[in-house]
Amino acid sequence: MKKIELLAPAGNIDSFYAAIEAGADAIYLGGKNFGARAFSKNFNDEELINAINYAHIYGVKVYVTCNTLIYDREVDEFLKYIEFLHKNNVDAILVQDLGMLDLIRKTYPNLEVHSSTQMHIHNLSGTKLMESLGVKRVVLARETSLEEIKNIKENSNIELEVFVHGALCVSYSGQCLMSYFNSNRSANQGACEGSCRLKYNVLDNNKIVDKDVFALSLKDLNSLENLGRLIDLGISSLKIEGRMKSPAYVYLVTSLYRKAIDSYYKDKKVFIDKQKLHDLKVVFNREYTKGFLFNEDNNKIVNMKSSNHQGVEIGVVIKCKNNRVEVKLNDDVYIGDALRILSSSEDAIILNNFYIKNKLTKEAHKGDIISFDTHKKIDINSIILKTSSQKINDDINNIISRKNRRVLLTASIKARVNEALQIVVTDGKNSVKKESIILQSSINRPTTKEELEEKINKINDSAYKINSLKINIDDNVFVPLKIFNDLRREIIEELNQKRMYKTNFIKEKYSCELPNFDKEQNENILKDNLFNNEIIRIPKIIQSYEKYDKSKHYLVSEIGALYSLNNIDTDYSLNVTNSYTVAFLHSMGVNKITLSHELSFDDIKDLINSYENRYHKHPNLEVITSSNIEVMSAKFDLNKYYNLSNLILEGNKHKYILKSNDNYMSIYLKDRKEDYNNYFSIGVNNIRKDYINE
Repeated sequence: MKKIELLAPAGNIDSFYAAIEAGADAIYLGGKNFGARAFSKNFNDEELINAINYAHIYGVKVYVTCNTLIYDREVDEFLKYIEFLHKNNVDAILVQDLGMLDLIRKTYPNLEVHSSTQMHIHNLSGTKLMESLGVKRVVLARETSLEEIKNIKENSNIELEVFVHGALCVSYSGQCLMSYFNSNRSANQGACEGSCRLKYNVLDNNKIVDKDVFALSLKDLNSLENLGRLIDLGISSLKIEGRMKSPAYVYLVTSLYRKAIDSYYKDKKVFIDKQKLHDLKVVFNREYTKGFLFNEDNNKIVNMKSSNHQGVEIGVVIKCKNNRVEVKLNDDVYIGDALRILSSSEDAIILNNFYIKNKLTKEAHKGDIISFDTHKKIDINSIILKTSSQKINDDINNIISRKNRRVLLTASIKARVNEALQIVVTDGKNSVKKESIILQSSINRPTTKEELEEKINKINDSAYKINSLKINIDDNVFVPLKIFNDLRREIIEELNQKRMYKTNFIKEKYSCELPNFDKEQNENILKDNLFNNEIIRIPKIIQSYEKYDKSKHYLVSEIGALYSLNNIDTDYSLNVTNSYTVAFLHSMGVNKITLSHELSFDDIKDLINSYENRYHKHPNLEVITSSNIEVMSAKFDLNKYYNLSNLILEGNKHKYILKSNDNYMSIYLKDRKEDYNNYFSIGVNNIRKDYINE
């Protein structure tokens, strides 16, 4: 069985080196544009080239996130960026946009493409569609259960990637519009404001059920205890979330999963390094959950009290006088630790000065009683949390800076009189053989085996380490050590070049065969999931299409339908924002295409003009002009959490209707969106009014 890949995040170059040193098999990162984490520092073009080359020397793959929705005005720049990545030997790119997927696959057939979790693939049909399009790997939705992953794995022939650790969005990825309608910051453009991490009031029949709670903030996913079950499924990659996190976080979480994976392959037991897990909690955690992956209970997956970093408990206040507290420790503390004091007047301090028995100290341990000053008067029995540690950060930065990761080599040396000096090294895949001068007998002192062993082992100062060495040497041979050292340097340079492999770059011409639609002016109604009283809208979260009659006409809400059904229209949730996606869907047989809620009038005008100029055909498009817009689709259900129905969520800017479906919750804007633009004038064939909650 091929060993599962450990895929680590890198939001900047420091986190990249942290992932390398922690043992990642692959790293995903983003450039300055087109990635779903726009507020990470990310990588400029030069940094990307250097990162790819550096990673490849260590046998680590690099995947670049290109997983935002693309607008027509961005396509040329986007395609230029893709070509740059391809020419510089990126291992794969992650894509959300269906039109860009089609464009890339047709233009660069040798470029490996992974479908991003933003593509909302959560069933076998969506996976099979990606397989049919030549996608190498599907990053499954975080909500996909272990049972469904097993079903997908057994019935497809495509690589599967599963999130195992880190932040959980409450909404299915790619299906969240809340940030866009709150602050005009699109999650589909990488600019999410974190609406799910804000406080809300929960209302039932206009009465507050819960006030100022983090009603949508999920705990962090942690799969360490269940890792063996995932490995046994035979999936290809385990993905760690965290491109917004620190290098210390990336190092700790990656090294934790590295040890856990390796131990399971060794003796079928998952080893969890308790100290590293403790340190990881200090660096960042929102409390942990097994997540939807392992069917965590609805009540255990959310943290209503807090959406921020929880740290670890290190003690309790036993005495307070003025602004000086005494704390009995149940964990270690060090100078520079950041503490949060959970008192009626919550306080936060940096532990720059603290005392044991009135003596200034730099560290204290479990059982010690320490004293320090606070900003506020603190209650007795207040819990103290450690929320960061300068010591942990310094220790990890020292580990990363040493760059101790090595590629193991097998080497042989031949030093025989009257024969060429020869050195051969191999990494198991690439071999380098170097020969130099014809060696002579020694006049004064012959070269020893120990001397050659010492010189060849200087390779260990590079990215490599000699793991196995054979030396065939005559007793009376003389080896000029400068010649030997030159050969060693040449070997390293050539091996580096071989390991920095080149992708076979091919560029072909894009084309798309399309039908032509007449220009029309239709006004449509969607009511209670029935379109114009005859076409059924299928839910956007669905495991199977078996019960649906393929001869009938449907309005579909997720891409698996493109694989499993024939006569379909597509809804706004397919996130159509450019003319290439329109073309792709029409080429797949879609009759009518509903555009994204995030497009402006001018965006739509630009899309239609681009489509008609490129394909010389007219598309069949629909725009929703009146609706209580569905801003989230979530497996977590607040109605079930409170054991009530039809709750209202009240935020700072909007109220939201919560509607429970068969297996997920929909969150709608309570106020209707009304759009009075004349879309018929720019070539839109259909305008639609939705009445879902009336």
